[in-house]
Amino acid sequence: MPTVKTFRIAAILAAGLLAFNAHAGLFEDDEARRAILDLRQKVDAAQTRTAEELRRTTEDNAQLRRSLLDLSNQIEALRNELATLRGQNENLTRNVAEMQRTQKDLTTGVDERLRKFEPGKVNVDGKEFVAEPAERQEFETALATLRKGDFAGAQTGFLAFLKRYPQTGYRASSLFWLGNAQYALRNYRDAVTNFRSLVTAEPDHTRAPEAMLSMANCQVELKDVKSARKTLEDLVKAYPQAEAASVAKERLAKLK
Repeated sequence: MPTVKTFRIAAILAAGLLAFNAHAGLFEDDEARRAILDLRQKVDAAQTRTAEELRRTTEDNAQLRRSLLDLSNQIEALRNELATLRGQNENLTRNVAEMQRTQKDLTTGVDERLRKFEPGKVNVDGKEFVAEPAERQEFETALATLRKGDFAGAQTGFLAFLKRYPQTGYRASSLFWLGNAQYALRNYRDAVTNFRSLVTAEPDHTRAPEAMLSMANCQVELKDVKSARKTLEDLVKAYPQAEAASVAKERLAKLK
């Protein structure tokens, strides 16, 4: 496509040609021909230069278009590559998150399984101590048997438990519930022995006042009123603020 410069050159040459024709009569024929030839040569040269410039401009434009097309293709390729990388990153993120969840689940499962075999703190009747899982399970099984009303089974369970774990932190509580099972079975003498063992070994235990009251009840059943009175008096003296002490006072009044 001709440029502004090309039009300007053509216009100048045309004007020169017109001016020459207007004054042609002033020259001789040979001079006129030479002038015309010279002018034509200049016009041809100008047209040649114009055509060359047009060709170069066209080639430059074509090269520029090719460069722009290449650049556009490169940009599109980079976009596709970026999209692929984003997809891979999202997959990687999901995989990492899944691995973390799996690891957490495995760790939690292992911890739970280990806890089944590791000693742990327990709190029974206000007393905190460390117990083995099997120890805790056996005590709870014997206690559940008692609560179901199976007093013979509870007696067997607590006796076996105390024999297997003589230093257990459950000892005082086990003696208390064993005594209650024996009282229900009318095995009063063994019940008295176990209640007394509890009070002697752990006088500050929360079950101690109840144990003394139950021991007095067993002594009454054994027709040993003197011992029952002594046990009730000791209860009121040792645990004056306990609820069992109030009951003991009532029992003492009835034993007179």
